Amino acid sequence: MKKIILRLIIIGLIIGSTAIALVLLPNVKSGNKTEYLLIHKGASYTEVIDSLQNKSSVISVTSFNIISRLIGYPKKIKEGRYELKGGMSNLKLLNNLLKGRQKPARVTFNNIRTKELLCQRLSQQLMFDSLELHKLLSDNDFLKEYGLNSENSVTVFIPNTYEFFWNISATKFFERMYREYQAFWTATRMEKAYMLKLSPLEISTLASIVEEESNMESEKPTIAGLYINRLKTGMPLQADPTIKFALNDFNIKRVFFKHIEATKNSPYNTYLKKGLPPGPIRIPTIKSIDAVLNYESHPYLFMCAKGNGGCGHDFTKTFNEHIKNANRYRKQMDKLGVQ
Repeated sequence: MKKIILRLIIIGLIIGSTAIALVLLPNVKSGNKTEYLLIHKGASYTEVIDSLQNKSSVISVTSFNIISRLIGYPKKIKEGRYELKGGMSNLKLLNNLLKGRQKPARVTFNNIRTKELLCQRLSQQLMFDSLELHKLLSDNDFLKEYGLNSENSVTVFIPNTYEFFWNISATKFFERMYREYQAFWTATRMEKAYMLKLSPLEISTLASIVEEESNMESEKPTIAGLYINRLKTGMPLQADPTIKFALNDFNIKRVFFKHIEATKNSPYNTYLKKGLPPGPIRIPTIKSIDAVLNYESHPYLFMCAKGNGGCGHDFTKTFNEHIKNANRYRKQMDKLGVQ
């Protein structure tokens, strides 16, 4: 900044005090919601000016234009996400722009089912294109180095809020998320997974099914225990959400035989194929992962959504008990016209 100030002082001595005022006086309104100037890779100076003109907090784009040209900024543009803080002068803003001093972006993602939606959500918050990340998460040669593949690569994304520089590359972003994933799997969590004879990837896959089955946190450990019982006895999981995932149709209210038949060749058909599917059917939350790791130990093998219009499920030990609940649920759905 010292070099900029010295240069501007010399310019001020030449053209007068007006230039100094343009430099030092606030050019960002105070009291407004903080805005950010996003400069994409390869952006032209004209594009930077156009972006500033669309910011309601900037007082005078003309004064910024005058000063930036005087100090040669148009030839020194750096990509990034720059804060337009209330009371900021042209001098402060240009100093940040010239030095590439970005304001980190707080990136949040949750409630995401598919890889495509994940990439779209992240590309809305960071500079890289959604296709860049999607290609990376589908590249088995790249993923092999991390012990992953295209089916389970999304497991490294633990839903939370993180800080990133906006112009981070898709590759660097993945590397950071992988480190976060490793940090998440503490010795305690790893020990619990080991006791279940499941890998962290398998835990996440099971957690994704549990999460799709219920939005009631209180019954997730019970559902997790039920599926663990099925895995231990060699019984197919028979999880309806996996059929919806295989069909890529999450609007299905009831799974019928026609849906099972249509997905008979899919590795996600848990009615016809024993064990866990090859990857998660959504990105599970931390609570859902921990619900599996801290599952409820019980004898239940069957569950059915309550047929009385209530929330949650009825859990049973025997198939005969389950059939009673299933018939009650079926009649309720038929009465309501739910297909």
